Amino acid sequence: MKLLPQQLRIRTWLAFGVVFSISLTLGAFFGLVQPAAAAPGDAPIAQVPGYAGSESCAQCHSNIHNEWQITRHAHAFSAPIFQRDWGDVGNDVVCLECHTTGYDPESGAYAEEGVTCESCHGPFQTGHPESPMPITPDAELCANCHKSTTDEWKASVHGQADIQCQACHNPHSQTPLAESVTALCTNCHQERGSSFTHGTHADAGLECSTCHMYTSPRTEDPIMGLVATGHTFNVGSDACIGCHQDTVHTRDEIISLTGEVQELTTLDADALQQQVHAQEETINQLENQSSIRLYVGLAQGAIVGLITGGAAAWVVSKGIRVVEVTDND
Repeated sequence: MKLLPQQLRIRTWLAFGVVFSISLTLGAFFGLVQPAAAAPGDAPIAQVPGYAGSESCAQCHSNIHNEWQITRHAHAFSAPIFQRDWGDVGNDVVCLECHTTGYDPESGAYAEEGVTCESCHGPFQTGHPESPMPITPDAELCANCHKSTTDEWKASVHGQADIQCQACHNPHSQTPLAESVTALCTNCHQERGSSFTHGTHADAGLECSTCHMYTSPRTEDPIMGLVATGHTFNVGSDACIGCHQDTVHTRDEIISLTGEVQELTTLDADALQQQVHAQEETINQLENQSSIRLYVGLAQGAIVGLITGGAAAWVVSKGIRVVEVTDND
């Protein structure tokens, strides 16, 4: 069938309108489901001016860059557990403040995924490397993301003595500044190993952090990534129970026993003495009653025995016939 030019134009515009409407609807749908600022790689470095990127730093600091590449900081965004939890909270852009570099809350863009060099050192400064990158390596810098850890540290003796994070941690490799935790601690606490408690645990292969940084095993995922990290360095009963479950009371039992002891201390001694006398009299009465019941039982048994024994004897005697036997028989 041959179409007229007017009909052809109508069908052409109709097909265009249908396809355009479908495309517009799908674009709006995916735009609402996955915001541009929440998708990996949707915010390139160019959207956040001033940041050079970690690969730029690697040109001169390759050794540090290689250490950093395998750390949790480097994979703070791509880690499966973060991606899962982030999806559970609806890809909340607030999380990107700590899990990306150069996050801009106004535009929702970020310079680079993960905690990179410029997260701590700041955006690239003109004049570097002739002039050093400005940085204040103290707990306040770490507290921007590690708030629960730094709050614990502030309450510790380390915090009161102003022993900063970098005194124990290598910020680039995120490893202790010694071959082991115990070796790190004994740099300052050399005398501790001589005590019986510390020596016994050390002989068993335990590190200082086993007790002094003990945290209860998590049964649920952390809320907003905030968890206890043991940076108060105090040893509580939970640390002992963690290994000695069969020999140490649990905290609930300790609280329960403590309450019973407090109740005992509040009792009146005179009242207790009166209770003792009353119980002694009750015991004596029960003993006397027991003796009486014994004698009554013996008497009743004797009477019944006489009656039944006599009756039995009479029955037997009636059933026996006496026969006289002579010598001739």
